[in-house]
Amino acid sequence: MANIRFYMTPGSCSTGIHIILEELELIFEAYIVNLPAGEQHRPDYLAINPKGTIPTLVKPDGSAITDYGAIAYWLAQSHGKGRLWPSELDEQVRCLALINYMVGTLHMQGYTRIFTPEQYSSEAHDLPRLKAQGEIIVIKGLGIINKQLQDRRYLLDDYSIADPTLFYLEFWADKIGLTLPDNCLRHYRTMLQRPVVQQVLREEGYDPGRLGQ
Repeated sequence: MANIRFYMTPGSCSTGIHIILEELELIFEAYIVNLPAGEQHRPDYLAINPKGTIPTLVKPDGSAITDYGAIAYWLAQSHGKGRLWPSELDEQVRCLALINYMVGTLHMQGYTRIFTPEQYSSEAHDLPRLKAQGEIIVIKGLGIINKQLQDRRYLLDDYSIADPTLFYLEFWADKIGLTLPDNCLRHYRTMLQRPVVQQVLREEGYDPGRLGQ
């Protein structure tokens, strides 16, 4: 029986954690939570994650980690002998700052307005304005990340947990037709060539060959 339980929704931010789990070659049990159907609000799921969010990772001791950044950090620190975690303090701080910005700003402030503007207003006439506001936040954020990728293949000196995080944001941009800036597009295409990323996308129902065009 697997020691780790992973609660995910295909095509969501949990795709980033899914990639990290596979990159570390961990054995885990995956459980699909259907967000559009509201399964995150079911009592059995709330008993595991009272926040009703995705992803959730249940550790071998039975305790749950319920935030993307915390899950990525725990996986990188507890497994893989530092393979996805920088060794130098300055790079560690940079990695955490990047993940916090990507999840906290691009995802939570930008993409949530694009995908679920009704969270911010119950007025139908407000929804287009909120979606446009979300696009502005995402485009600005990708521009900032684009500068971080200047003359780099990955966000840090080596491949790290920051890269699957950026990948799911690039993947979302691809899905909704947002144009990625040049360095982000190059990073996205580099990620799409990684065998683990291709494996995860296929497992989640996507054709890697149709992405990044």
